[in-house]
Amino acid sequence: MATVLLVRHGRTAANTAGVLAGRTAGVRLDAVGRTQAGRAGARLAGVPLAAVVTSPLERCRQTARALVAAHDPAPPVTVDAALTECDYGRWQGRALADLASEPLWSVVQTQPSAAVFPGGESLRAMQARAVAAVRRHDAAVEAEHGPGAVWVAVSHGDVLKAVLADALGMHLDLFQRITVGPASVSVVRYGPHRPDVVATNTDAGDLSWLAAAAPVGDAPVGGGAGHAPSAR
Repeated sequence: MATVLLVRHGRTAANTAGVLAGRTAGVRLDAVGRTQAGRAGARLAGVPLAAVVTSPLERCRQTARALVAAHDPAPPVTVDAALTECDYGRWQGRALADLASEPLWSVVQTQPSAAVFPGGESLRAMQARAVAAVRRHDAAVEAEHGPGAVWVAVSHGDVLKAVLADALGMHLDLFQRITVGPASVSVVRYGPHRPDVVATNTDAGDLSWLAAAAPVGDAPVGGGAGHAPSAR
């Protein structure tokens, strides 16, 4: 099966200010975020990428550009609105400290499957569209490039947490247990029997082994030998 790398965008000023940016236009990476995106790109420099699919929001498109900068030829970059940020409705643009006093805040924390943002979408709808998009692109990449292909989906924290929860077989109500940091890389393979979650929330370490990693079928009883160590 193909391998999808789930990459969150790098840090923005909204992140450091504690503001829920949502789909606000013009939210870009700050200096730290640009460094984070560049570091993620360096980690993937030795991995042949078949495709990069990104949220349309600028912070994700910036991150996607950093990921492909070290590749020659550069993989095609596609924008997919299904990977965009959750529509937080009237919560968008507000300070997280203020939102924490809203009754809906505790629902988001403890029963997110029931959370519907005022004037926006539900977390359940967000998960459904994002998971469907990732699986659709994954099948298309594998059909075109073969089972050893590696591709990237660049999106947002809550979106990627929801995709990982689905891959892990977790109910959406448990997705707050997952952390997805800025410019982190998570690795998932959608196998014939179940998704294989290879890694989550990595922000350092060599990923060149993905270039030679053979597709897996059944889960190895006992855990298996893992990937070969890097020669670098």
